[in-house]
Amino acid sequence: MDCAVHFSRVKLSIPAPPVSRHHEIAGASHPKMSAKNFHVRQAAVSALRAWAKGQDYAESLIERHAHRRLLSSSDRGLLQAILFGVLRNRRLLDHWIGKLRDGKVDPETRDVLRVGLCQILIMGLPDHAAVNETVEAGKASVRGLVNAVLRRAILTRKQLMDEVSDLPPSVAFSHPDWLANRWKAAFGKREAIALMEWNNLPSTNYFRVNPLVPSPTELPGKPLENAPGFYQLEGPPPGALLASGAIYIQDPATRHSVDLLDPQPGERILDACAAPGGKAFLIAAALDSAENLLCTDSNEKRLPRLRENLERLHCGKTDIAVHDWTKPAPPEWHGAFDGILLDVPCSNTGVIRRRVDVRWRLQAPDIARIATTQRKILENALPCLKPGGRLVYSTCSIEHEENLGQVEAFLADHPDFKLHSTRDALPFRDKTDGAYAARIERI
Repeated sequence: MDCAVHFSRVKLSIPAPPVSRHHEIAGASHPKMSAKNFHVRQAAVSALRAWAKGQDYAESLIERHAHRRLLSSSDRGLLQAILFGVLRNRRLLDHWIGKLRDGKVDPETRDVLRVGLCQILIMGLPDHAAVNETVEAGKASVRGLVNAVLRRAILTRKQLMDEVSDLPPSVAFSHPDWLANRWKAAFGKREAIALMEWNNLPSTNYFRVNPLVPSPTELPGKPLENAPGFYQLEGPPPGALLASGAIYIQDPATRHSVDLLDPQPGERILDACAAPGGKAFLIAAALDSAENLLCTDSNEKRLPRLRENLERLHCGKTDIAVHDWTKPAPPEWHGAFDGILLDVPCSNTGVIRRRVDVRWRLQAPDIARIATTQRKILENALPCLKPGGRLVYSTCSIEHEENLGQVEAFLADHPDFKLHSTRDALPFRDKTDGAYAARIERI
């Protein structure tokens, strides 16, 4: 990334914790926190250590450590806010550690400092809580160091923040250089910066009204233009409406692939990579039920959640099976489907705003490897189409190799298929998750 690129304004944001407002700081005074609140900081440090060892994804670690320490719902929200804040801003936090600390820092102490600096410089939590309770979360041998670094950050806060606009965008917005450079080449400098900025903002929640049941008289959000049935959620998730299946939390970008598929009542449809069921729900709604829908997934452990979601959403009886689409389809599925939705595994670069650790887990060679897997899945799904059938290939990636490049390479090898149409969503342009979908038809 060009280090000469500066910003007129840098936004450093993390998701507001889904808890009471005493964890949201905007310059207001705070009620006294629990004497045991340092357990949240300990949990955050422990979760970061486990994450660094590749043990699990951030969302799973939050659940595990909150359960292990018997955290209240509000403290669980604070744990999520700290962990997401550190992962979203990890590179910037390390830059600040380098300025505030002379000499090397061992990995565990670095995670303690990341937790403390995130609270002080990004979240805006009260200085005394951020310092005292983070210091307690460190080992006794490093508490003096942690205390000194955090207090130095408080004293130099304005200078540290003022200097952010002079940093390379990949540092200020905490993305790997290879990814920032890749997006700069693909979209241009301005759009690459906008994309990194988008990835660091709190994610917005949307929901889809379920057309299979009577619509509630009051909905907790405002309708979206150009996305019929979708609403932006206002306030906390409405538990009763979700439990009844009246609405489903879903980003509007998910509709593109199902819109292209255009399933019609009476058709036999395959959703080949269906879990957790968001797109299967949209297909069932278009079919008026899931009676003619087959849902498969490669991971048998995901199937109970898929079934539970579809049942709650009143989709009717659904055929669900486990199948790894990198392997050939069972013979009984050959020529069985009018339409196939192939929402393939991908790099997830379109949903980094929601999946905060993707940017650090993904490596440059992974994209070519993922594209190879996608091609296998695409080839193995083809025999399942009826004559004249159509297949929609979709991802939540914004990478050319996984999207149009993949489709063009496939069509070059399959002259008996044609590209009918495509849709894409780019976060910096469309203000939704990133997505791509292509409808391919047999000639």
